[in-house]
Amino acid sequence: MNKKRIVAIIPARGGSKGIPHKNIIDLAGRPLISYNIEAAKNSYNIIDVYVSTDDKEIAAVAVKYGAKVIERPLELATDKAKSEEALLHFAENVDFDILVFLQCTSPLTSTEDIDNAIKVYLDGNYDSALSVTLDHGGFLCGSFLWDKDGNSINYDYNNRPMRQDFKMAYRENGAIYITSKENLLKYKNRLSGRVGLYIMPSLKSYEIDDMNDLNFLREIFYIVKKRSDISTLKEKIKPIKMIIFDVDGVFTDGSVYLDKMGKESLKFSRVDGKGIEILRKKNIKTAVITAENSEIVKSRMEKLKIDDIFIGESDKIKIYESLKGKYFLRDENICFVGDDIQDLEPIKAAGLSVCPANAQQEIKNNCDYISILTGGQNFVREICNIIIEIKIN
Repeated sequence: MNKKRIVAIIPARGGSKGIPHKNIIDLAGRPLISYNIEAAKNSYNIIDVYVSTDDKEIAAVAVKYGAKVIERPLELATDKAKSEEALLHFAENVDFDILVFLQCTSPLTSTEDIDNAIKVYLDGNYDSALSVTLDHGGFLCGSFLWDKDGNSINYDYNNRPMRQDFKMAYRENGAIYITSKENLLKYKNRLSGRVGLYIMPSLKSYEIDDMNDLNFLREIFYIVKKRSDISTLKEKIKPIKMIIFDVDGVFTDGSVYLDKMGKESLKFSRVDGKGIEILRKKNIKTAVITAENSEIVKSRMEKLKIDDIFIGESDKIKIYESLKGKYFLRDENICFVGDDIQDLEPIKAAGLSVCPANAQQEIKNNCDYISILTGGQNFVREICNIIIEIKIN
């Protein structure tokens, strides 16, 4: 895109007090800092990724994940030291033209975000740029601000405006900052002159400051990360010719309902059923494999005209392999949809693996896509829609 030398810097001091060793704390089985190192290394604009740290353990993790390390002086790594001090130290010791400053406390930043932010900076001929998100709605609960003394800041509570009437504003999300070496050294600030905005969705604008933030992000990380990366699944979806589903926790919410006589019943979504119909019209084969020996499930799947129905089968990988042979398929032609540990082997084998939000953690760890929907809540329909939409475009 540009002949200028573009490098990324991730400051990561070792003395964090809110969360000890926060920068390398575990998030979904990996050190926190690894996510931004990986995202920056995959950028087609960035030629080198550096971590500025005073800590040997952080330095070792950075090198392991492919970053270069610049040793930060201890006096620039205190609680009161500003990030600008680390940036200026870096600028005085490394050759570059444009600096992309990333914060590892924003682990949902993707390569796409980094490259798009660089594009905003270069195309707009800005002096600096930063990532922002819309400053109302969602987890921010609107734009109504109060101070600690109970005074409304940006509106008169006696004449409450409509949220839509607030002037549109954007909030720094702390993920990406871009500037030139020249401007950084001149103004001693990450931002200067004409500032460009790269707008990121609120869904990806979570920043870790304390343990509450970290624990919350641990709960939603797989859902948000993999949902935001759905565009990367296009090449996996294109070859799909068959979708194999589990039933409990996928077509249903995993509950069993009993009447006063002890008779069991299950709840299915008609919307999900319409998704199966759409797959059939597009000549995509369907199958279900469930360990439960349930006549209710059998009846429902027959009504949906599922091509292959396996009830009371616990050896799912065996059935998976038999379906491959029956239809002359390869793993890349199969999407497997499951939610529990008995689905793990076929999930690992299939070309595309999908699970609902209520899936077991080990299943989430091995799935290509995690829905924000739970089983029985139109989750199956969502998967059908995604696959059809990508295959026909």
